[in-house]
Amino acid sequence: MLHQLTLEKRPSDSKTMAYLSPVLAIVLTLVSGGLLFASLGKSPMDALYTFFVSPLTDLYGWTELFTKVAPLLLCAMGLTLCFKAKIWNIGAEGQFILGGLGGGYLALELLSVESYWVLPAVLFFGAICGMLWAGLAALLKTKFGANEILTTIMLNYIALNWLLYGVHGPLKDPEGFNFPESAMFSEFSTLPLVFEDYRLNISIYFALFAVAIIWALLSKSLIGFQISVMGEDKSAARFAGFKEKRLTWFALLACGALAGLAGVSEVTGPVGQLTPHISPGYGYAAIIVVFLGRMHPVGILLASMLLALTYMGGEMAQMDLSLPKSLTGLFQGMLLFYLLACDLLISYRIVRTRATKTAVQ
Repeated sequence: MLHQLTLEKRPSDSKTMAYLSPVLAIVLTLVSGGLLFASLGKSPMDALYTFFVSPLTDLYGWTELFTKVAPLLLCAMGLTLCFKAKIWNIGAEGQFILGGLGGGYLALELLSVESYWVLPAVLFFGAICGMLWAGLAALLKTKFGANEILTTIMLNYIALNWLLYGVHGPLKDPEGFNFPESAMFSEFSTLPLVFEDYRLNISIYFALFAVAIIWALLSKSLIGFQISVMGEDKSAARFAGFKEKRLTWFALLACGALAGLAGVSEVTGPVGQLTPHISPGYGYAAIIVVFLGRMHPVGILLASMLLALTYMGGEMAQMDLSLPKSLTGLFQGMLLFYLLACDLLISYRIVRTRATKTAVQ
């Protein structure tokens, strides 16, 4: 008697699988990573240790981890607002870049000003730039009905090319030996460090504060309730009198401001100047963080630590194993692929059924 495996719709979504899915995705990513390392002629266990454990064997590694967690958290919390409302903003990367570019421009303009108001002004302007960039997507969606997935992706490339134009052109350091980078920012426009001799700066506090604010907004406020209802059922939200366009503007502008703050915090923190690569892809990785963390503040914090670790693991693999740094993107891609695959089991279950005669033939 022949049997086959099929997918069967569950009567209701499985809460167990909703929480188990990220765990399964991580396990499958580790197994696939081990097989990948073996195919490259490396010991799977040693390579996985180098990728996921070696970066965290000292205090410097932990400070570097949270240096990368900060921008991921800021972007992820903004995206959580959008995704809760089923607004598929893929533009956090562009909003991050515009925040860094705008804040960096102001920092260069105020290079000779020695005052403590410079840093708050730079941070505020960077957040505004990210917010305005997201506002373009909000305008196109609410005024013209443009799909936000397409518009935000395209705006990412425009933002990147603006950055490239700036560092190769008007913002390039005239004393920088023709390298495509700006002058270093002054001490009055750089973020204070949390610990001396380490790169971790106070942007981690911005990120943790954003986690608390967005969690309170979504769980304790009327506008958070409206965003959740709009995401669950737009027709019900309209029937209740919720303003869909207003909520769309709010979610996108808030996301843009947080991503812009992440970008300007990056250039005034670990980078200290404008370069062509102020972001290693934090805006895109934050999308994985949101779904891996199940849009819950604790889950998002843990997921951002895992994604930050993949950036560090890629650097360690490059140095210790002579493997390309692009392994970071490969691991992030596998994680997203397995997460989406495992999420299918939330609404469906695998059952074994008797194969029909036609199927057998």
